[in-house]
Amino acid sequence: MADPSLCEQLHNGIGELFVCSEQNGYQRIRTPYLYPDGDVIDLFCETRDDVLTISDLGETTRWLRMQSLSARRTAKQNALIEDVRLTHNVEFFKGMLLARCRRGEPLAPVVMRLAQAVLRVADLWFTFRNRSVESFSDEVADLLAERQLPFDRAVKNVGRSGRTWTVDFHVRAPARSSLVYVLSTGSRSAAKGVAEHVLAAWYDLSHLAVGPESVRFVSLFDDTVDVWNDEDFRLLDKLSTVARWTEPDKFAELLTAA
Repeated sequence: MADPSLCEQLHNGIGELFVCSEQNGYQRIRTPYLYPDGDVIDLFCETRDDVLTISDLGETTRWLRMQSLSARRTAKQNALIEDVRLTHNVEFFKGMLLARCRRGEPLAPVVMRLAQAVLRVADLWFTFRNRSVESFSDEVADLLAERQLPFDRAVKNVGRSGRTWTVDFHVRAPARSSLVYVLSTGSRSAAKGVAEHVLAAWYDLSHLAVGPESVRFVSLFDDTVDVWNDEDFRLLDKLSTVARWTEPDKFAELLTAA
């Protein structure tokens, strides 16, 4: 059974959103926070010599490795992890994020700063995705220039919710203009999240797809990497026209169609 004093400290300090239970010799703390792909962030407690250590057991860095084609982090990513470590006053040891709670010290603040550190390190996933998208976007820009299709990059549009969305391309053809989101990732586990983000954008921007100067929504998949499921294509097909990078002629024809 879980240590009742530990659970009581958590309940009194940070409420019922943090749930503790026993798992494989550790006290597991299930947090309300999520990794970018929707997995729940768990922390694990172990007591030795009257010192309670809370750790992610290296799960965050393992999760990051699964999102990248590279087996190693870049120097910049390591520097960002060090910045997180210093900001939240945690330790980074053998891939694990950890913090100590000594006798008499309240547990809740330690759990909160470690959970925040895990969130910040997990957000390094966006550096993987952005690098992939930027490279792919450059290829798309080259194609548009080759086909002599005027375009703007990284165009900001305000949705019905008031949120501002940065669409990768605004392409203006004689008959009709198009907004193009590019979908590119090297990780199968991240693909669904990328598709859902674009779907949310199209839904919030749907007012732009009506009226005499309506624009066409195009979701361009980088299908040169086998990470997409049929479900991802069907998801975007509901609110946009789906195009595939392996069919550049069809993509160009789509942009010039009335």
